[in-house]
Amino acid sequence: MSGEEGLCLFEPAGRSFKLLLKVLKVYAVEKSPYQEIIFAELDGFGKALIIDNFIQSTEADEALYHELLVHPAMVLHPKPSRVLIIGGGEGATLREVLKHNTVKEAVMVDIDPVVVEFSKKYLEHMHQGSFNDPRSRVFIMDGLKYVAEAPDKYFDVAIMDLTDPYAGEAAKPLYSEGFYRSVKRILGDNGVLVTQAGSSYFYTSEYDYVAGNIRRVFKYMAEYNIWIPSFGLNVNFIIASDTLDPRSITPGDFDKRLMERGVRTRFINGERYNGLLMLGVLRPLH
Repeated sequence: MSGEEGLCLFEPAGRSFKLLLKVLKVYAVEKSPYQEIIFAELDGFGKALIIDNFIQSTEADEALYHELLVHPAMVLHPKPSRVLIIGGGEGATLREVLKHNTVKEAVMVDIDPVVVEFSKKYLEHMHQGSFNDPRSRVFIMDGLKYVAEAPDKYFDVAIMDLTDPYAGEAAKPLYSEGFYRSVKRILGDNGVLVTQAGSSYFYTSEYDYVAGNIRRVFKYMAEYNIWIPSFGLNVNFIIASDTLDPRSITPGDFDKRLMERGVRTRFINGERYNGLLMLGVLRPLH
């Protein structure tokens, strides 16, 4: 992709389904040893982060993804103080975590320093200064290694903002049963795990692999999903805990905790969270 106007981006949403988006402008392109990173403007979606031709976030709908990834897990925990984020290079997940005034430390671990520096330089509209918050700590390293070396029962909430489970062999270990057991070890007694889990509609077997692994590790789990327009597919989320049932929190309690912590959201609230849980998992009907 170059800086010329009038370009198109083919977003490979499903195995036999692709989205065609018009690129209005390319602002910046950089390459790392891992991937190609693009900051561009997409017709109808605004400024966007694109990695290896996969849309990661756009102005128009990134709040759908990041709010649903972060706030149900944060709200489920009665007082999340230490939060771990694996992935999340553009800083938007970190942004949402730091909205909770209970947070004293937010650790973000990303393997690619180029993505993080690129985001700091170009994507202020997404991270909104979260990298500079004194509560933030950013580590450039493999998430598997970080979790393996982290102390027992240190974190209250662990958020997996990862590439999809079907994105390649490098991503698969971060969705394995062994990895979830490692994450469980570093969570406190009321610890909560949440992960994005790909698309149950287009990649059903891969989604079931993730859900099955989590189900074998944690006592409680809940599944929800939402259609992300710029992705062209539904994105699934799985939230789990050994002591806290994700279905036990009422819409009123959900909203009360957001309010008490000073959290403002653009989409998620108690009623919508409850509704998404009731919808269940989206799968092909044939």
